[in-house]
Amino acid sequence: MLPIQTEDLNYNELYENLIQLYATPLDLNTCTRDELSATYLLTELQLNSFFEYRSQFDKFLSIYELQAIPDFDLATIYKMLPFVAVIPTNRKLWNGLNNPTDNYLLIRTEQLMEEKRGATGNAPKSRDGTLQRFEGSPVQWYARYRYSRSRDFSFGLTMEKDEGEAFRWQPSKYKYGADYVSFHAQVQNRGRFKNILIGDYQLQIGQGLIYSSGFSLGKGMETVYTVRRPSTGIRPYTSVTESGFFRGIAATYTITKKLEITTLYSRARRSGSVSTDSDPTTEDVISSLQTDGLNRIPNELQYRANIVEQNIGGHLQYHSSRGQFGATLLYTHFDQPLQKTEALRNNYEFSGRKNLLAGLHGSYLWRNLNLFGETARSQSGGVGAIAGVLASLNKRWDATVLFRHYDKNFHSLYANAFGESSRNINETGLYTGAKYTIHKKMKFAAYVDVYRFSWYRYLVDKKPTSGFDFLVQDTWTPSKKWAFYAVYRQERKEHNIPSDLSKQKFVTHYTRRNLILNAEYTLSKIWSFRTRIQGGTFGYENFKADKGWLLFQEITADWGKFSATTRISAYNSDSYDARQYAIERDVLYAISMPAYYERGFRNFVLFRYTPHRSTDIWLRFSRTDMPDREKLSSYVDEIKGSHRTEIKIQIRYSF
Repeated sequence: MLPIQTEDLNYNELYENLIQLYATPLDLNTCTRDELSATYLLTELQLNSFFEYRSQFDKFLSIYELQAIPDFDLATIYKMLPFVAVIPTNRKLWNGLNNPTDNYLLIRTEQLMEEKRGATGNAPKSRDGTLQRFEGSPVQWYARYRYSRSRDFSFGLTMEKDEGEAFRWQPSKYKYGADYVSFHAQVQNRGRFKNILIGDYQLQIGQGLIYSSGFSLGKGMETVYTVRRPSTGIRPYTSVTESGFFRGIAATYTITKKLEITTLYSRARRSGSVSTDSDPTTEDVISSLQTDGLNRIPNELQYRANIVEQNIGGHLQYHSSRGQFGATLLYTHFDQPLQKTEALRNNYEFSGRKNLLAGLHGSYLWRNLNLFGETARSQSGGVGAIAGVLASLNKRWDATVLFRHYDKNFHSLYANAFGESSRNINETGLYTGAKYTIHKKMKFAAYVDVYRFSWYRYLVDKKPTSGFDFLVQDTWTPSKKWAFYAVYRQERKEHNIPSDLSKQKFVTHYTRRNLILNAEYTLSKIWSFRTRIQGGTFGYENFKADKGWLLFQEITADWGKFSATTRISAYNSDSYDARQYAIERDVLYAISMPAYYERGFRNFVLFRYTPHRSTDIWLRFSRTDMPDREKLSSYVDEIKGSHRTEIKIQIRYSF
């Protein structure tokens, strides 16, 4: 289940990771504890039972043998089936790459029906008078080809052209047709080589202080098991998020049954904003790295692929039936120096051309307790550390406690460890979470997270500052047809007071509250319904709080070869701060999560048609109406009018 919606998470990358987990099922006979726990479907008690059973009876002959494992119930097994399999044993390096389980071509195109200002002759101009008009057509398209067999081999090509980007072949400018092109070739379990990958890739090692693939659900409705990061090693990068990945070669080699080593080299071009000094003898510096991947207008194109980033790294890991311990190294070098704009909050930010990270991580299993942690030190001398414990206290109670500390000068460019902030820097916190099974049909979950920031932050001109948030959730499934859940979340932080509330500048507390009530009803194999009402408040201390709410009704009909889903939504909020979020169904490999703010209506309809086994077709219409507005968005994205309409078509052909 996805976490409570927040703008801090990269949902495209998160969804891509979930799809990859589904597309490459785990081998029940070779999967590690980390790989199996990464599904977030099993408790520590169930994980213990699984590995004790496999140790006692050796290899699984069928996935249905899961029914024989103590502490496994049918509901858990049904959830596991899409993610597990019994796969043939180890292959030699030179074995053929035949019999793929995935061999498909997917093409998607989408377009906004209204015209944006950047696509017109009335496009805005920059300070030097340059017209900021889109270089390409308003059509956005995406293509993916994949040829793979689970835990054996994978070859993939991904291309994307965003709205307004030009399709051009300009190798001198590192452009090869579409603005974004990604490729990978991977083989696994070949003799002593556990993994070899050329192209674009990520790594998930330890708790994500140095290497983190982005597969992290963070704080949300799963209050216990998502706080721990599993070490799943090298994986192909197939997302369209144009940052946060390596491009080069990586390999994992098994030295002994319990010892393995991973090495990597990456050379990739990044985009960054250049800060030019008035002194011609002074070297230009990169003031910020661009991560949105948009290259539509002259201001965006002038900094495209203007930085060369190289990475060299390694990971040595020892693992046993009780735990694992590892040492990690990552050296990063830029061909131009990085230096954030001069501001007090940036005094301890990364600067220069190179960064060296070294760290240790480990986990240990003692009865039904899983102890885990990682510590790392960056070249600046800053230290990051995280430690926690997961516990299955009995069949009803699961709990976790996690402590983290990230120095204000800890610099880890590929980190994504557990934390309140979007980056692992300038934060200390303690998280506690619990789940209680009242009975099979009702479950209760909660967490409390308290944190402190020792240095200044963006829009927080005070040090130190602190905050906390907590969540309580109740899930009730009275029958196979009905499911209900209620979630309440409250957050309290310190923040600069906005100028529209006070002319006097000072830091105060704000409180955000949100309540979700969700009901799902399955009428038959064809018809299902989902109703949600959610609302919240946002307010600064001693000032009136803004309110916001969202109500939607979703209906799904599935006749096998043809299915349709539609949602009708109405919403209202006093301000953007009181906005609401709700994830929408989308075509395969895509995700939609708009922010609902001010007054409006949003509706969508999604069709899927499978004319025969090899072909799937999706069609999606969505429309947002904000009757109180005369225009939407701003700058090049400005739309004249009070509505925006999107159409999306996708075809997947399986060979």
